Amino acid sequence: MKKTVLVTVLSVAMFSSCVSKKKYVALETELSNTQSNLQRTAMEKEEAQAKLDAIESRVADYNAKINSLKESNDEKMEMNDLTVMSNKTKQQMRATLAKVDQTELSKATTLEDSINLAVSYNLKKSITDDSESDDVQITVDKTVVMINVSDKLLFRSGSYRLNNKADGLMKKLAEVINSEPSMEVMVEGHTDSQTMVPGSHIQDNWDLSVRRSTSIVRELQDKYNVDPSKLIASGRSSYAPLVENSDKENMAKNRRTRIVIIPNLDKFFAMMDSAE
Repeated sequence: MKKTVLVTVLSVAMFSSCVSKKKYVALETELSNTQSNLQRTAMEKEEAQAKLDAIESRVADYNAKINSLKESNDEKMEMNDLTVMSNKTKQQMRATLAKVDQTELSKATTLEDSINLAVSYNLKKSITDDSESDDVQITVDKTVVMINVSDKLLFRSGSYRLNNKADGLMKKLAEVINSEPSMEVMVEGHTDSQTMVPGSHIQDNWDLSVRRSTSIVRELQDKYNVDPSKLIASGRSSYAPLVENSDKENMAKNRRTRIVIIPNLDKFFAMMDSAE
């Protein structure tokens, strides 16, 4: 009887020891995997942060270049004549202004106004057709071109995949960019203030705006052979609205892509003249 009890006790002890060892090994393996995952996640975070820092640096440099160009142009515009432009560009600009709607032309009271109007007219004529004109708005600030393209022309609601109907605009835009080696372009994605649908693969409006600008940049690079070193992709989420997000109509205005271009005036007018 004592032998039986002893054997039973020893068996239980050995079994318990075996189970404990298995649990220990499993826990040790789980710990090792967790540590590896944490290390990998930390490395991925560092890489993502480095990429973000690089993008932010390029955007900051580009904005600094825009501001510098505006300041330089301010000084030139103070002369209030055409001596800062080549004779050929003067002629081309006058030819362009002759085609501009006279009501719009009457509002141009300075050299700066005239240049901006001519640049806007030529560029809009070059990259849009009549069916797209309402969805593309072009403004010029001291020869820095701002192209606002409506969301409905480029993307489906909540998507960052380009519509096929955007092909014509992308092709013409690429031709303008490729025509001038020194031209640089920043593509900014803008959204309205609506939150993403729960469960969506898009995290938030920051994510959507960046993905949209990146889609456009990739399209210009991969399909139309635009030099990627000339392109900058950035997202502004809903934090730079044109109007208050107070109703559906205003939200539609804020869902847009802004394309910022710094053209060389002489080459820009020469290219437009050649295109005609």
